[in-house]
Amino acid sequence: MTNFRRNPASPFRHVDLVLAVTTVLVALFGALMVYSATRGPTPPYRIGTGVRVLVFVVIGTVLMGALALFDYRKLRDYWPFVYGACIALLVVVLLPGVGSSTKGTQGWIQIGSFFQLQPSELAKLGLIIGFAGLASQFRGDLDTGRVLMLLGLCALPMGLVMLQPDLGTTLVSVGVSFALLLVAGVRPRVLGVIAIAAVLATVLVIASGLLKQYQVDRLTSYARQDQVARTEDEAKVKYNLEESKKAIGSGGLTGKGLFQGPQTRNGYVPEQSTDFIFTAVGEQFGLLGAGALLGALGVIVWRVWRTAQLAGDDFGMLLCTGVMVMLVVQIFENVGMTMGIMPITGIPLPLVSYGGSALITTMMALGLVQSVHMRRFS
Repeated sequence: MTNFRRNPASPFRHVDLVLAVTTVLVALFGALMVYSATRGPTPPYRIGTGVRVLVFVVIGTVLMGALALFDYRKLRDYWPFVYGACIALLVVVLLPGVGSSTKGTQGWIQIGSFFQLQPSELAKLGLIIGFAGLASQFRGDLDTGRVLMLLGLCALPMGLVMLQPDLGTTLVSVGVSFALLLVAGVRPRVLGVIAIAAVLATVLVIASGLLKQYQVDRLTSYARQDQVARTEDEAKVKYNLEESKKAIGSGGLTGKGLFQGPQTRNGYVPEQSTDFIFTAVGEQFGLLGAGALLGALGVIVWRVWRTAQLAGDDFGMLLCTGVMVMLVVQIFENVGMTMGIMPITGIPLPLVSYGGSALITTMMALGLVQSVHMRRFS
């Protein structure tokens, strides 16, 4: 407290309360939406999933606070250990008998009966930390060898995630990597070549048979919404998308009210508590409520972007840039796919969708951003 009173550069004087409060409020709202989508239509209502999300929010808030108190600059020396731990988890989850599979994707490690760890979520943050640590050592002097090192650092976790396979998470990592390469100072001509290679790789993955047929149908069906389904999997995807658009559209301007939406109350929208949680918001709170949620998420993105501009070093700037792009890509893709204007990729809505690993990882990432903000003068 003495240091706080006398030292104007004390980190505690520069806490971003807007970022912290908005993050917690959005996470609590997400818990409410998950509960509304899983409680059931009639009493006795199921509260287990909602309580579980609240526990995740508490854990995430504690970790966010702990990382805010942690001096992020120490990660410049220890980033190989963080990055290496994330890579190790991605390898472990692929081992038979260790990783558990859900709908064709082997991407979870069961921890007790309460929690399933999803290493690919942690790997997104590990990639950002690893890239920021390595690129900050180069100090903008990026020759061909160093660019290849950065590309290899990004490609390794993405390749392991694709072996699960999980194209949605990989696409988020591609967006984050491209933005970090741009901010790190890679020449536009090189970025153009990388972008073309990424597009070709995506097409190759879709056509190669690495993905399950239902995953391919989810990715491509949005472009054939007015056509007759060709397979049973595509018919299921189309049904999901139609119910999603119906739920959002039925909310109108102000929505049907909390717990009053028939699509949400009766569970007509598949995967509503996870990938399609935005439909519960649209139906129950309408255009105004959905707009308010997007506005709150926009405030979080703005504060992260602002912290990137204020960061006192390249490491902090790259760290915040990676977190910002990760959030933007996930928000845009998730909301877009629920309205039929983006492919369905299974990407969660940050802080709102059900999923302990995704929620906790996002709050940890924002805790690191808070650490950068608090130490911009020290």
